Amino acid sequence: MADVSYAKLWKKMEEKGLMKSELCREARITTNAMAKLGRNDDVRVNILVKLCRYFNCTVDEIMDVLPVTALILCPGFSLLSCL
Repeated sequence: MADVSYAKLWKKMEEKGLMKSELCREARITTNAMAKLGRNDDVRVNILVKLCRYFNCTVDEIMDVLPVTALILCPGFSLLSCL
């Protein structure tokens, strides 16, 4: 399960008519970083900074942190003890 969603990034790209390859070149991010974004994987903060600078936006305008929907706890442990 992914902990983040970059759906907002894809929407921004669509609004500007950008392809992934164009964004890589113009924002100076690697194709490996773009592949991670495409899988909603974790990326380094510097990638998010480059994207925010390119779009002149804040990080919450290109990604969402998804809420925890399911958590498996060991018997005898509370959620607070796991944090």
